Amino acid sequence: MLRRLGCIVLAGAAALVLLIGGNFYWGWTASGPAPEELSVVIPAGSSLASAAQVLEEKGAISSAGAFLNRAKVFGGSDPIKAGEFVIPAGASNAQILDILQGGAVIRRMVTVPEGMPSILVHEKLMAEKLLTGDVPVPEEGTILPESYSFERGEKRIAVMLRMQKAMQDTIAELWPNRSPDTVAKTPQEAVTLAAIVEKETGKASERRMIAGVYSNRIRKGMMLQADPTIIYPITRGKPLGRRIRQSEISAVNDYNTYAMTGLPKGPITNPGRASIEAVLNPARTDALYFVADGTGGHVFASTLADHNRNVEKWFAIRRARGEM
Repeated sequence: MLRRLGCIVLAGAAALVLLIGGNFYWGWTASGPAPEELSVVIPAGSSLASAAQVLEEKGAISSAGAFLNRAKVFGGSDPIKAGEFVIPAGASNAQILDILQGGAVIRRMVTVPEGMPSILVHEKLMAEKLLTGDVPVPEEGTILPESYSFERGEKRIAVMLRMQKAMQDTIAELWPNRSPDTVAKTPQEAVTLAAIVEKETGKASERRMIAGVYSNRIRKGMMLQADPTIIYPITRGKPLGRRIRQSEISAVNDYNTYAMTGLPKGPITNPGRASIEAVLNPARTDALYFVADGTGGHVFASTLADHNRNVEKWFAIRRARGEM
């Protein structure tokens, strides 16, 4: 009788262990409590324990402790990633750990196009609702036009600092390899001239030629006479929305290159890498002038007489279009 009783007890204990073990595993694979798709941000440097706390607070799991205990038994040894993740509705503990260890991080991007002035960079950052905090208008020419990833809830100032570091790194890379033909004496001068090149042409194939023309003018002590430098003190780089007035052409300030020789006080926009490269390695040319050719590009001339003829052709095109 006692032997039979012992067998019954052992069998019961075994069944209980199996039941508990089964429930333990079931809790790992069963549907989770998330009623709908959730966005969860795991900060950089998070441990699995701190990530579990975030998951519990967001409602993706019922218990951080239970999640950790099951992860130790059933989870893989791969480290978790940092970033923003999408947790599907009803995702199990097992599915969630798989997502954190190998799932795709949501990439949110903010893009600064080539030639975007700092005042518009500021507006773009402030308009991004998933970023937080305030940010000052960055100094002109300190932002590298590029696409930048960010995390939900990240501070705007942190994103701006990455943009500025990207520009610093680009200058540090390009400056040592500059051509002897460049007229830029300092990295700041390179950015200042590159900003003018950026504003003067939208054709990548023309950048080095435009840089060559302005380099020639600087060597000869001629005025650069770049229209965008007239507009910058008026709008800080935003579109003028009208034709330039004669009074603005003759206005004397630190930027108007129709009223001064040499470079303006500083950059008039944020130039892209290609424009900086063009200034540091300008085309070898004897051209001193250029004017629009009606196709989005420019026609170049070495003499004023040839330039004036090119200007007349451009005016004829504009008259035919009804622009004059």
